[in-house]
Amino acid sequence: MTTITLPTPDGGRIEHALNEPRDWPKPQRPFRSRVAFAAAHVVAHPLADNTPGTPAALDWDSTLAFRRHLWSHGLGVAEAMDTAQRGMGMDWPATRELIRRSAAEAASAGTRIAAGAGTDQLDGPATTLDEVVAAYEEQIGTIQDAGAQVIIMASRHLAALARSVDDYRAVYDRVLAQVDSPVILHWLGPAFDPALQGYWGSDDVDVATGHVVDLVRDHASMIDGVKVSLLDADHEKAFRAQLPAGVRLYTGDDFNYPELIRGDGAHHSDALLGVFAAIAPAASAALQALDDGDDNAYDAAFAPTLPLARHIFGAPTYYYKTGVAFLSWLSGFQAGFTMVGGLQSARSLPHLVEAFRLADAARLFPDPELAAARMTALLETYGTPPPPSR
Repeated sequence: MTTITLPTPDGGRIEHALNEPRDWPKPQRPFRSRVAFAAAHVVAHPLADNTPGTPAALDWDSTLAFRRHLWSHGLGVAEAMDTAQRGMGMDWPATRELIRRSAAEAASAGTRIAAGAGTDQLDGPATTLDEVVAAYEEQIGTIQDAGAQVIIMASRHLAALARSVDDYRAVYDRVLAQVDSPVILHWLGPAFDPALQGYWGSDDVDVATGHVVDLVRDHASMIDGVKVSLLDADHEKAFRAQLPAGVRLYTGDDFNYPELIRGDGAHHSDALLGVFAAIAPAASAALQALDDGDDNAYDAAFAPTLPLARHIFGAPTYYYKTGVAFLSWLSGFQAGFTMVGGLQSARSLPHLVEAFRLADAARLFPDPELAAARMTALLETYGTPPPPSR
C-alpha cells in the first residue's frame, strides 16, 4: 500500500494511504444514449518561456497523447475551448496549430472532434460588428478546413461592443448563415469568464435565455446543440425543455452533471465538460452503464467524482484549468506541472492537496505510487516542513 504524509489545513500532518488503482473498462462501441465531449487542456513545453504575455509554447507530443487518452475512453474531444486556456495564455497562432494537429489526429483515428471558434485574434477591442463577424469567419474557416465540427464560442469582443440583443442577432445571424454543417453554440457564464456578463443582451438570465431560444428556433437546421455553462441545474432543465426537437443541450455544469446527463425521463443533457478531461475513465464507465440501463453502476462511477469536480471548479471558477493540468501530471500524462501563462501558480498548495485527496478517493490515479511520488516532490518544492524525526 502506497502512503504519503500530507499537510492539513490547520498546519498539521496526516498519513494518507492511497487506494489501489481501479480497472476502468474501456468501451467496445460508441456510446448510444448520450453524446459526450471532454474539453481538453494543453500541456506546456517545460523548457519554453511560457511566462504571462508570451506566445504559448506547447509540448505537442504530450498534448496530443492526452487527446488519444480521451478518445480511448470513448469521449469526443472539444478542442481549443476555455479548458485549453483560450483567453488565458493561448494565443491564436498556437490555437490554430492546435486545431489542425488535433483534427488530423482525430481523422486518422476515426474519432470525434469539435473545436471552438472565437474572436481572440483581434488586437484590442472591436469597433464594429463587422470586425467581430470577420474574426468569427476566419476561425470557423480554419476549423472547417481541418475537418472538425464548429463550436461558436462566446466572444469577449462582442460582449464589450454589443448594446442590445439586436447586435448579438446581427452577428450570429450572419455567422450561422455561412457554416457548412450544424454547429454547437457556446454560452459561457460569468463564473467562467467575468467579461461575458450580460451575454445575449441582458443581465437577466431568463431574458437572455429567451433570446437564445429565439435564435436557435430561427436557425435550428444549422444548430446541433447549445452548450450551457451557467452552473445552474434548474435553469438548464427549464432551458433544454424549450429547445426545438433535434437540438441538443450540452451540459457544461461541472457541479451537477450526473443528474443532468441522467435526465428526468422527459429530457436529458448531453455533455461537453471540462471536468471530463480530469475524470475520463469514470465518465466513460458511467456512460457505458447508462447505455446498459444500469443505474447503480452509473451512480457508482459518477458519485465519487462529484466532490472532486466541485472542488476543482470552486471560485474563482476560471482557474479550474490548473486542477485539470495538475491531475494530468499526477496521473503520468505529462512530464511536468507547468502551464502556458504560468497558470500553475493560480491555485494554492492546500487546494492542490485537497484535489489530490479527492482524486484518490475517486480512484482516478492509474499509478498511485507515481502520484504519491510527484505529490511528495511538489510538497518539498513548496517547502512544507518534513515530518518529525522518530
